[in-house]
Amino acid sequence: MFEKTRKSLGIEKNSNFAAKVLILCFPTALVFLILAAYRLIDPTLAVISLASIVGFNIMLLFPLTFELQQIKRYISLMAKGENIEHTEMVLSEQEAKDIVDAVNAMHRFWAEKTDILEAQTISDTAVLDSLPDPIMMIDRQGNISGANLSARTMFGKDITNSNIDRLIPSNNFINAVSRVLNKESASENLVFYIEKPENQKMYAHIKQLPWLSKGRAVAVISLYDMTKSLKIEKMQSDFVANASHELRTPLSIISGFIETLQTTAKDDKEAHEKFLKIMAEQAEYMASLIENLLSLSKIELNQNQPPEEITEVLDIAEEVAEALSIKASERKMKIKIRSDDNLPDVIGERAQIKQVIQNLTDNAIKYGAAGTDITISVRNAESIPPSRNYETADGSAVAVSVNNKGPKIESEDLARLTERFYRMQEHKNLNIKGTGLGLAIAKHIILRHRGNITVNSNGYNGTTFTIYIPSAQDKQEKE
Repeated sequence: MFEKTRKSLGIEKNSNFAAKVLILCFPTALVFLILAAYRLIDPTLAVISLASIVGFNIMLLFPLTFELQQIKRYISLMAKGENIEHTEMVLSEQEAKDIVDAVNAMHRFWAEKTDILEAQTISDTAVLDSLPDPIMMIDRQGNISGANLSARTMFGKDITNSNIDRLIPSNNFINAVSRVLNKESASENLVFYIEKPENQKMYAHIKQLPWLSKGRAVAVISLYDMTKSLKIEKMQSDFVANASHELRTPLSIISGFIETLQTTAKDDKEAHEKFLKIMAEQAEYMASLIENLLSLSKIELNQNQPPEEITEVLDIAEEVAEALSIKASERKMKIKIRSDDNLPDVIGERAQIKQVIQNLTDNAIKYGAAGTDITISVRNAESIPPSRNYETADGSAVAVSVNNKGPKIESEDLARLTERFYRMQEHKNLNIKGTGLGLAIAKHIILRHRGNITVNSNGYNGTTFTIYIPSAQDKQEKE
């Protein structure tokens, strides 16, 4: 019965409500007991009076105890993160209402602070993850307490809490980190090499964090991979060296013949005709070389700007075949075109695609066996073959193949055909003119179009170069 009454009144079992009432009534009960003992008051009246006082104390303590229990329950649920409406509480005392209002105000204040901190943390993380270079924060023991996306991609997604000296086993790097952690130096800069995940030359900047920084991080490490930039620098220096070498040879030939014509062959008409013809050939070679160099530079300048033009490839192939038909007939060759029906358009810059097909066809005429045919095939392709060096486009494509019946190209030469200024020794021995830039230009154009270029050479079917250009069909269907 008492348990049901307690529950109906909303009094918690461990609230010690009865004990509080008895403690409050104890002094009064003691007074009545003494008065009754000395016969100063009738015992019955003392019991009735004590009972009245107990009842009065119960009526006085019950609202306060009940409201304190509601406040306690409200704060406990709030601490656990559970939602509760304070309007559901029954409060009659102004002090209790003031306490609840103060708790709500404090809750709102810290909730706003929490939202701001969470937003700031998300923003900071997003900014760090968007940076291209690896960044890591370490604690006093050298353990990684945080890393951005680039660092996790380079060293593994589970690098947090790993020690930095195990992650990057370079003595120079570890010594530099130790000096910063031991406060022997505010910052360190160094260049070092790592073998994993691949052989790379790295630049590191290690700096102490200010004492008011958040968390347990005491230093930050930023890394920059110098490998790619060094390769680019080497390519540029090799490019300049090769271009200078290629230009120096015809210039020296022209200069030599000019000097000869001015001196020993000054009055020799036969020498004039012979030397002027050679000089004209060398001047034409230099003009072609310079034109190709400018073309290559222009293509590289727009390398990261994908084309948006919609182009018809078969039409371009027919134009190229017609333009080079006279040159082919000089070697008793014919240019044939084969194509699939219902060829889709491609996403590509018309002038550049024409340049690629023209370069490949011109090479086929130049290096093919005299009296054979050149075949240009234009067909549908379900997909673009993947490349190990760059990303190709998804979806279908149009493939353009140019085949000649020339001698087989060996595998060591096939791997280097698209290098700048590379020319096969066999072609040099046969004195076949060329700048060694045509296939390099074709490769960069196809790379810009996110296509691919393949080559196949054997003794019975000659050599076939195939370019894959992304189809515009998927784009047009989406539109």
